[in-house]
Amino acid sequence: MPQIRTVNITRYITPLREGGSLPAIVEADDGFMYALKFRGAGQGTKALIADLIGAEIARKLGLLVPELVFAELAEGFGRTEPDEEIQDLLKFSTGLNLGLHYLSGSITFDAVVNTVNAELATKIVWLDAFLMNIDRTARNTNMLFWNKQLWVIDHGASLYFHHNPETWEEQAIKPFLQIKDHVLLPFASEVNQTKAFFRSVLTPDFLQEVVNLVPETWIPETEAANKNLYLSFLLKRLENSEIFETQIENARKALI
Repeated sequence: MPQIRTVNITRYITPLREGGSLPAIVEADDGFMYALKFRGAGQGTKALIADLIGAEIARKLGLLVPELVFAELAEGFGRTEPDEEIQDLLKFSTGLNLGLHYLSGSITFDAVVNTVNAELATKIVWLDAFLMNIDRTARNTNMLFWNKQLWVIDHGASLYFHHNPETWEEQAIKPFLQIKDHVLLPFASEVNQTKAFFRSVLTPDFLQEVVNLVPETWIPETEAANKNLYLSFLLKRLENSEIFETQIENARKALI
C-alpha cells in the first residue's frame, strides 16, 4: 500500500517560474528540499489530486518518481515575503499542500538530444493516455535526468474530467487525441507487448488505495461524492483501455 509522509514547511527558498501555478522550492522540517505545489494556485486542489494519483500510478508501473509528501504550511507563513503575488499564494495555501522531493542537479529531458528505450517510452505514453495527461510535450516534457536515469514529474494536468465531473463516464471511454503531441510517442513501440502487464498491475484494490490517499481537505464540501468518481473513472478507463491503446498506435503510424 502506498505510504506518504507529512512534513512541515520551514523555509520558502525560491519560486520555480517555469510553472504556471508558481510552484516553489521549499525546505521542510525533515531537512530535505521539495518542489512544492500549492493548494492556493490557479487549479486549486484538483491539480494536487491529479498529481498525487498520477505519480503513484506511475510508480506502480515501475517508473521513477521522486518521493511525494504532504506538506503542511502554517498560517502566517508568508507574512515576511516581499513579493506580493507570492505572499498571496502562501496565504491562500495554508494547510496541506503537495511536495515532490527536489532532485538537485537534475537536467530536463530534451527530445533533440536524449532518447529512451521502447519499453520505458511505452510505459510513459500509455500512462499519459490512461490519465489523459496533456502535459508531456516537447515544449514541456515534465521529465528529468538525475543520476543517469529518467524520472517523471508533474501529473497535475491529468484527469481533466474532474473539472466537469458529470461527464466522467463519457470522458473515461474517449480516445486521447492529444497523444499525437507526446514527446515520447516515436519511441513507444511496445504497446501490444506490454498492455496486459499494465492492466494486471493496476488492480481495483490498488487503485482504491491510491484514491484513498487523497486528503479529505482537498475535496470541496460541495463535491463530497467526487472522491469516489476518481476510482470509477480509473476503473472504467482501464476496462476500455483498448480505445486509447488503439489511438496510440494510430498516432504512431501517422508519424511514420
